[in-house]
Amino acid sequence: MEKEKNASSMNNPPSKVLHEPQLDTILMVEKTILDSDDYPTRMELWRRLPKKVQYQTFKRILDYFEASGKIARNGKKIIYTGVNNPKLEALIRSSVRIR
Repeated sequence: MEKEKNASSMNNPPSKVLHEPQLDTILMVEKTILDSDDYPTRMELWRRLPKKVQYQTFKRILDYFEASGKIARNGKKIIYTGVNNPKLEALIRSSVRIR
């Protein structure tokens, strides 16, 4: 009976998060998105970060940004939709109005 419990727990590992990203890491990712000249993919953005971050932590930060409305994904590209985004403002100004 004991072996069955151990075997089943090994097949279904817990899916809880071991730790949450720190504020300085979240701000670093946000600043890197804002400083980008283009709309990077997730992997491009991860490689551009000034300090190394575990990919799992990085994905968790992006999920938070997406849930809070700070970013949107256009296919594979990441678009910052938060406040004070000059690239997004320029894109809106240059777009064609549909009536």
